[in-house]
Amino acid sequence: MPWSKNDYPASMKNLPEPIRHKAIEIANALLEDGYDEGRSIAIGIDRARSAEGRKDDGRPHYEVKHENDRWVLKKENGERAIRSEETKQDLLIEAKKYVNEHEGILTVYQENGKKDQTLYE
Repeated sequence: MPWSKNDYPASMKNLPEPIRHKAIEIANALLEDGYDEGRSIAIGIDRARSAEGRKDDGRPHYEVKHENDRWVLKKENGERAIRSEETKQDLLIEAKKYVNEHEGILTVYQENGKKDQTLYE
């Protein structure tokens, strides 16, 4: 289903207008290329931010780390876990959704504490 400036996914509602319009344009193009809706939305938002030169200023930073035999999602420098799971893969599924909904940046660490990757920059 193609989107318009007045009818777009809920995940785009808090984006600044120029970024939202670009994200809609990109997501619609991806739909035409055969991508599924969820993937089109995520890629559209990411590419729109890049195209509009959006910086990470003010965006919340989150971390996925191994603590006390569990994988936890925390806000950077936070003390309490937002979510936790027994496996990294299970937590990453939930963490990616959460961080995307909050328009944040996610840093993922290896079990030994070394930085593995940063997502949604």
